[in-house]
Amino acid sequence: MAQYGARMRSQSVAGDAGDEYEKFNQLVIEDPDDFDAWEGLIRSLESTEGGIGRNSSQDAIHAWRTTYDRFLARFPLLFGYWRKYAETSFTIAGTEAAEMVYERGVASCPASVDLWASYCGFKADTSHLQEDVRELFERAANTVGLDFLAHPFWDKYIELEERNERPDLIFKILDRVIHIPMHQYARYFQRYTAMAATRPLHELVDADVIETFRNDVLNEPVQAVQAGSQQIKMQRGEAEIEREIRVRIADLHKEICHKTQTETAKRWTYEAEVKRPYFHVKPLDELQLVNWRKYLHFEETEGDFKRIVFLYERCLTTCALYDEFWYRYARWMAAQSGKAEDVRIIYQRGAATFVPIGRPGFRIQFAHWMESRGEVEYARAIFEAVVESLPGNVETVVAWANMERRATPGDVEGAVKVYRDAIHNDVTDIYAKGALSAEWARLLWKVMGSAEEARELFSANADKYLDSKYFWINYLQFELDQPASEEQHTRITTVIGQIRTKTHLPLPVIKDLTHTYMVYLLEAAPSANMAEYTRLDIEVNGPFSVQLENKKRLREDGDVEMVERRLIAENGHPGVEVDESRVARGESVYERYYREQGEKVPPTEQSGAAPRAY
Repeated sequence: MAQYGARMRSQSVAGDAGDEYEKFNQLVIEDPDDFDAWEGLIRSLESTEGGIGRNSSQDAIHAWRTTYDRFLARFPLLFGYWRKYAETSFTIAGTEAAEMVYERGVASCPASVDLWASYCGFKADTSHLQEDVRELFERAANTVGLDFLAHPFWDKYIELEERNERPDLIFKILDRVIHIPMHQYARYFQRYTAMAATRPLHELVDADVIETFRNDVLNEPVQAVQAGSQQIKMQRGEAEIEREIRVRIADLHKEICHKTQTETAKRWTYEAEVKRPYFHVKPLDELQLVNWRKYLHFEETEGDFKRIVFLYERCLTTCALYDEFWYRYARWMAAQSGKAEDVRIIYQRGAATFVPIGRPGFRIQFAHWMESRGEVEYARAIFEAVVESLPGNVETVVAWANMERRATPGDVEGAVKVYRDAIHNDVTDIYAKGALSAEWARLLWKVMGSAEEARELFSANADKYLDSKYFWINYLQFELDQPASEEQHTRITTVIGQIRTKTHLPLPVIKDLTHTYMVYLLEAAPSANMAEYTRLDIEVNGPFSVQLENKKRLREDGDVEMVERRLIAENGHPGVEVDESRVARGESVYERYYREQGEKVPPTEQSGAAPRAY
């Protein structure tokens, strides 16, 4: 409905801008992942009527707002667009509208220092309620304050209290920052040291530390002063005691600075290699991915939970489109005690927006985790959603069927229903159906212990799936795994005969399966079958001139003599028989040849043209 509404409103966008809008809008409807089309769509809207503002028409504003909502729902980590959306919303509708956009932005892109800094700066400039402003700054500090490049935010926080003329709060902020390993730690420490000289003792350290230092000072021997022939011990005054305490506090702060410097140096190597700290749809090079893996390993080894979580959030801003980091984050969090809800949220975030459903492994892992928590219905809903988008996806259907089997021990009806529904779905392609039929047979054999039912299923579907490599590999392996007997040998021979003469499998696959059969002949078959072994060795491993069965496969009618004549005519190449009627229909005369070789027909051959010579 939103897309329909956007199309309808585009009619009211005047002139060329409206045409541009409609063009790009159609592109993003057809491919929501086309980032360039989205950018073009936004440009076309913002050029309407000289730009979107308070005086723009309601239809133009609605189309602009709807487009941003759609765009940021698909790409929620683009902090710059959230900021632009908020700023324009402020121009159109005022403070409350802008704050709503900022709130959505920091919820969608929580690890963005820039976005939080912009939001906090906006709040400081537009609100007269200082407690509300400080509350927002504290939220930001707890969310992005640990970032190695968090100085733009901390500078804004200090600037806020400078405007409020609150040196006590500035000093508290600095006291927090000097403990954080970050790019500009030294600058903050210098300012902290300068302010510490004039701040009361109770602001410098805790009361128990002051008391300890005071006792140390009082317990130190007082230096005697020579007065004539006598030495007089002087009593320390309060000012001197405070001075001595401040010296000790300064030494303590130097230790803090040294520790922060050390921790910063540890991370500098990794931070220097982070070339793109923000999200973009363009892929990262392998060196960037390696650096993130090493950096995460480092923080995990260091063992600080808050820093580890924050680094994962930073990593998943940059690497949101890489499944491996979602897997890693979920698994790491699952290993922490009492973090089940956090794990669920990680899986939901990755599955909802960032990991394409075309790569279903992450969602399958999510379903496994939910099942482990006893939430089978939730897991079933995940499988249903994936299969709805990817009908017949073998990996998902098999995982779902196995879950249904586990859910009802001793009863495989639920699992069988999953296989049956997927196979009978008209959208499922023939290759997936063959694979799923093989998995169904495996279920009957391995779980129910009924080799006969499994064999019946294989046999009944043999003529349907002549193109399915997975089906025939499993069918042959099934018979090879049965107890040795004369009957077993007959069945194996029948299956390999079908593979070699009836199926449409690529020649390399047939060759591999024939080799498997030949190993069986050597290891387990009766000795009388060595003649069969020798024949197959010639057929499979000999030169093409003696491969009679493969020659037959090059002609629909199996006329070997015709192939032999063409072999001579083509100077040793088996050649391809040309059917003029197929050429007239625009079909490739080489299609059967390429199919038999296990290759796709090149584009130049699909028009019936002769192949290029290289």
